[in-house]
Amino acid sequence: MTPLSAQPPVPEGVDPVPALLGRVYAEAPPPLKSRMLEQLLKPLGLLSLATVCNGAFTNLALTRNWAIQPDLVQKVDSKQIMALTIYVQQVSVHAVTSLSHVLTSSPLLQGSVAASALVALLIKRSRELPQPDPRDLEDFAA
Repeated sequence: MTPLSAQPPVPEGVDPVPALLGRVYAEAPPPLKSRMLEQLLKPLGLLSLATVCNGAFTNLALTRNWAIQPDLVQKVDSKQIMALTIYVQQVSVHAVTSLSHVLTSSPLLQGSVAASALVALLIKRSRELPQPDPRDLEDFAA
């Protein structure tokens, strides 16, 4: 894992969310990685899972309840998380912005600069977005 200080900054004009989420994922313990992945994968179907990162996410051995086996999250790297985030934002921006709830509920990331920056950005974006109709999210409910 590359130290946060050694990673290049996100270029101007590029969406910082995927890069920040990749950094936070790299810092997160396996149980939190599982929760992050579960949130990101909720709006995706099986065909989407097969196409993102050349099918890297189909190997997560999803159960019927979309629960991800914790030992398999270590095989997912930050670049794959960045690609997944870009893809998921096209399908459901709310799935990405709602990660702020997952991240703020973890005391393990409270000292992380990347996590703090990501949460602030996600909260700002969620306030700017039109609120989804809850009926549209019924299929994604955990």
